Amino acid sequence: MALIVQKYGGTSVGSIERIRAVAEKVIKTRALGHELVIVVSAIAGETDRLAQLAQELSCLPNPREFDVLLSTGEQVTIALLSLALLEKGCPARSYTGAQVHIRTDSAHNKARILGIDGSKIRADLSSGKVVVVAGFQGTDEMGNITTLGRGGSDTTAVALAAALKADECQIYTDVDGVYTADPKVVPDAQRLSQVAVEEMLEMASSGAKVMQIRAVEFAGKYNVPVRVLPTFQEGPGTLIVAHEDNMQHPPVSGVTFNRDEAKLMIQGVPDKPGMAAHILSPLSEAHIEVDMIVQTVTGEGTSDLAFTVHKRDFKQALSIVEQVAQKIGAKRITHDKKVAKLSLVGVGMRSHAGVASQMFQILGKEEINIQLISTSEIKISVIIDEQCLERGVRALHDAFQLGAGAQKTAASCL
Repeated sequence: MALIVQKYGGTSVGSIERIRAVAEKVIKTRALGHELVIVVSAIAGETDRLAQLAQELSCLPNPREFDVLLSTGEQVTIALLSLALLEKGCPARSYTGAQVHIRTDSAHNKARILGIDGSKIRADLSSGKVVVVAGFQGTDEMGNITTLGRGGSDTTAVALAAALKADECQIYTDVDGVYTADPKVVPDAQRLSQVAVEEMLEMASSGAKVMQIRAVEFAGKYNVPVRVLPTFQEGPGTLIVAHEDNMQHPPVSGVTFNRDEAKLMIQGVPDKPGMAAHILSPLSEAHIEVDMIVQTVTGEGTSDLAFTVHKRDFKQALSIVEQVAQKIGAKRITHDKKVAKLSLVGVGMRSHAGVASQMFQILGKEEINIQLISTSEIKISVIIDEQCLERGVRALHDAFQLGAGAQKTAASCL
């Protein structure tokens, strides 16, 4: 008998009919003798609806009250799914994040999980119940409700799997696995049977929407096997594992992108030690995540510092940077919200030279200008004009032979 944590996203529970279908799937899995903890998101579109209500009252909603509002979406879903299970004769009990003591920090709207008390869940599992837990939420040390950010139910599921020492965490969604690129942009993108967690981490950080980055971090840190599966069709999905067994890898395993980037540049920064810290520290204190950073010395006793943030943080980041620029005597600030991040990911980059130059040549042939460049051991990312993004994705996917016509091997894990 295995302990399995299953997570169902918003589209999977998007209607009463779909909730009933999820209940049937849960009952079938339980009939195999497994213990089950189910994590659910709010019904598709509900979180956006709640956010819109808040924004009609306030341009910048109070973060604490905003979390109180947003957390109600998942509370509805856990009750409905538990009712559906009980109606079919399956013992079930629902819990909010607070009720199972999912402890987080106090960073409202983007909190991080610090710990979980699994005692209630273990007691219910021992008595034969299916436990249904609200994803996306927890409470801080003061008892305030917090939310984990977009995709936070993934993190809840993997964190629960780690805390309960589950045999597997299954992420059910409206796609049937992890692909070499977004099939909506690249029609011949291929589903991959297995992916190394470090590659999945780079994918998530580069804009892939399959899993939230913090969920992948949890999976890697606590060695939780995670499988991405389709909710309403049969299929093996994609298994995310800590270590990939095959020795040989193609230089590139996939192409990812992120449209949610905004670029800021502070020009004429005094070229003195500590200036970057003066600029970036206030952003960190405001819980604004800075992604790509490039500093250029101009040769006139000044430097330019360019970086990217998520579009949702752009207004706040710009306000902070304007204040900092005035304090340090920078000359001016420029910004651009019509940019996107395009990335190549692959553990094979460790043993294949020339991937970056080939990427730049391909984008050059497509007349796509590169604004910023960032690299890691297994990823190369560039910032480009958003209107060129899809053309760049398709060109790179084709050039690195990742499509249906390419010969795929078991070594191709993303």
